[in-house]
Amino acid sequence: MKNIFYILLMLPMLMVSQDKITGVIMEANEKKQAIGLPGANVFWLNTSVGTVTDVDGTFSIPYKKNYTKLVISYIGFKTDTITVSEPKTIKHWLRPTDNLDAVTVTSRKQATAKSYLQATNVFTVSSDELLKAACCNLSESFETNPSIDVNFADAVTGTRQIKMLGLNSPYILIATENIPSIRGASQAFGLSFIPGTWVESIQITKGAGSVVNGYESIAGQINAELVKPATDDKLFVNLYGASSERLELNTHINTKVNDKWYTGLYLHGNAHNKKHDVNHDGFMDMPKYHQINVMNRWQYTNTEKGFVSFINLKFLNDEKQTGELDFNPDTHRLSPNDILNGNEVWGSEIDTRRYEVSAKLGYVNPEIPYQSLGIQTAFSSHKQDSYFGLNQYDIIHNSLYANAIYNSIISDSRHKIKTGISYTYDHYDELVNMADYERTEKSVGAFFEYNYDNLEKLNLTAGVRIDDHNLLGTFITPRFHARYTLWEKSALRASFGRGKRSANIFAENQQLFSTSRSINIVNANGNIYGLDPEIAWNYGVSYLQGFNLFGRKADVTLDYYKTDFKNQVVVDYENPQEVSFYNLEGDSYANSFQVELNYNIFERFDLRMAYKYYDVKTDYNSGKLSKPLIPTHRLFANASYETSKQGGGQQWKFDATFNWLGKQRFSSTVANPIQYQLPKHTPTLGTLNAQITKVFSPRFEVYLGGENITNIRQSNPVLGADDPFGSNFDTTFVYGPIFGSLYYAGLRFRI
Repeated sequence: MKNIFYILLMLPMLMVSQDKITGVIMEANEKKQAIGLPGANVFWLNTSVGTVTDVDGTFSIPYKKNYTKLVISYIGFKTDTITVSEPKTIKHWLRPTDNLDAVTVTSRKQATAKSYLQATNVFTVSSDELLKAACCNLSESFETNPSIDVNFADAVTGTRQIKMLGLNSPYILIATENIPSIRGASQAFGLSFIPGTWVESIQITKGAGSVVNGYESIAGQINAELVKPATDDKLFVNLYGASSERLELNTHINTKVNDKWYTGLYLHGNAHNKKHDVNHDGFMDMPKYHQINVMNRWQYTNTEKGFVSFINLKFLNDEKQTGELDFNPDTHRLSPNDILNGNEVWGSEIDTRRYEVSAKLGYVNPEIPYQSLGIQTAFSSHKQDSYFGLNQYDIIHNSLYANAIYNSIISDSRHKIKTGISYTYDHYDELVNMADYERTEKSVGAFFEYNYDNLEKLNLTAGVRIDDHNLLGTFITPRFHARYTLWEKSALRASFGRGKRSANIFAENQQLFSTSRSINIVNANGNIYGLDPEIAWNYGVSYLQGFNLFGRKADVTLDYYKTDFKNQVVVDYENPQEVSFYNLEGDSYANSFQVELNYNIFERFDLRMAYKYYDVKTDYNSGKLSKPLIPTHRLFANASYETSKQGGGQQWKFDATFNWLGKQRFSSTVANPIQYQLPKHTPTLGTLNAQITKVFSPRFEVYLGGENITNIRQSNPVLGADDPFGSNFDTTFVYGPIFGSLYYAGLRFRI
């Protein structure tokens, strides 16, 4: 293994050619700041040899002794010709020309941006898109996005789960600034631990993604970029209140320490103390909770020496209480003896305390800008104490992550490489009722990724990583992405990749504790709960086409992805008296097709529509069945409009989102008594969300919105609510909203 790591690290140095000129083209300005000019033309005079600068203004061009005059041009800037006598690094500033006729072109930045150039099928959700909804935390940040499905995991904890390509969030690598963060113990509730106001943008990648971030991703990757102390507001306040009596407060305080250091203090608090029972089943429709979330963020920037660094310190305390309306944890926390004595009030408490420390260091060689080195490291300690009626679940998860990435080019800037090493350490200690599960996972890996980009026609990324894991063994993870431009404003993409992961069966399926089901692990002598690791291949094709319709911009995207499991830990709810975990024997796959249309109907009015088809099936012990509670058909529509800005920046913004879900399969209840049986499928349902924002100035705005305005409610979300300690109690048959309509208002103030 060591020899392989050395080879991967030495590849860029072995492959770099010496017969070339490299450099960076920058925009001349008064402060002489290093602002690169992307797309500048660089060519040898009286030859056909030339290149174009990349997004950072860097370039690489072949060199011969008879090449002496290098011409640099860029629209709107004066063309320069410089003399070159030997291979060297060039740093050159272009000055804007003063004698061109002025043409002002205005364009409105899209809230969700799709790339026509990247090899990966990735799109960026900006802060403008996040502000279209209340977006109190990351789990609520995808309501206006058709590629991510959001649903509730059960009827009592209020936990929101996300799906991509028909697969649950454990199959998605969720990172914060490219450091994996929502994993292990935080899988169930972790999305609610990242406040929405802390998020600057979200990058969503369909398919296996890059090998740089690890081997675990299967369906896709979601990366949340946080706001930066150097560019965030000096003071930001967001106050939110909902008709359910949910209250939230976010405050950002950012300070410039000196020319190189910035720091920010980010405070988040939320509370919900009201008991609701709209459907009169005796259970709270949403939990009572309190959360305190604090982050201290430091940013260091030294452009002269090429250093940038971020240090994050986080603390979270989250407390939830749910169950029957009469439940009082001081008197009703139960033991089996309480049931025998007739003291039967079902309730649950989930208390989580989490600490995180992370650091990122980036170095860009000022003399050779295409060479850079990045180091990422993070430590987290997660402790959850919880019980659900008579079921107890406690977990302690300590995690360490480190990643070193080296970036360079081969020959010229069309050929880019990334290589590096990574290390992960996870220690789990779980108490499930009276059983203790403890394990340690350690892995070290090396990766190499090559990217070819000629800007016009072809962009491809091919990567491979080798990891040595104490429980999963030594294995190879290949990933490949390609983009080809057929004609103007088009992008045809294809990808494939392999993913491997250990299933944390209890942390990822905590809704099972809010049932009376027994837990059955079919031991196959594997290393993790007696089970084998999950292995899957993901294949995908995508086509993006931009066009003009009646003189207005539009684009259409067609995606098809297939995930094929070679092994999967099957979570089987088909026997209503138990939940079983066992290794896959047979087939398990997820087919996903999506067509999406974005259209600017008229100035400042945008429409987004999508249709999704899912075919997700698994071979259970009882036969091949579609996965429960995944609709085969989904429709999505989002309309947004904003008025033109008036004096002082005043403006109105309007947004509405409609979701329609086709019927979904219930897991079998035929073995239950008839009063506790459910039909085979759910009814269809449609929900409507809307928000109005009044911007008074760039510093102050207020917003008013509603969720589930159509007031759709599931009539019987808790099965066996009349006998919560009986054998038929189950809260996992949730397919739609429980509370009904919810309205909220808030304000944002910034300096």
